[in-house]
Amino acid sequence: MKVFVYGTLKPGECNYLRCEGKVVDACPAIALGQLFALPTGYPAMISGEGRVYGFLLCFADSAILDDLDQLEDDHPGRSPAQNEYQRQEIEIFDLNFQPLGTAWAYFMLPDRVRSLRGISLPYGTWVNLFFT
Repeated sequence: MKVFVYGTLKPGECNYLRCEGKVVDACPAIALGQLFALPTGYPAMISGEGRVYGFLLCFADSAILDDLDQLEDDHPGRSPAQNEYQRQEIEIFDLNFQPLGTAWAYFMLPDRVRSLRGISLPYGTWVNLFFT
């Protein structure tokens, strides 16, 4: 089971702890989309043609999706507008842009990104500038 991560779930970031010990493999990867930095201190990805750089996390147990859905505020019983993120299955690529197959990724609706005053990251990479 594979999940593409581009923000606080990347290795070394604060929410990666939720995945530690459950990740079978983690490798740098690319997804198609547009990335934004949010004033809340984490990023959002929307659909698009740009490249978003992150990591492909591989898990042995698909139960991790329940934990990640809760973290990302994606509840299947609610309308997409009520969720913070929407989990979607997308094509993932390696750093040479060779296909790696599909993986789950969390997208935010463009209207929500605008309402949160997201700042476009045209190079497709998010770095946590807030240190605790």
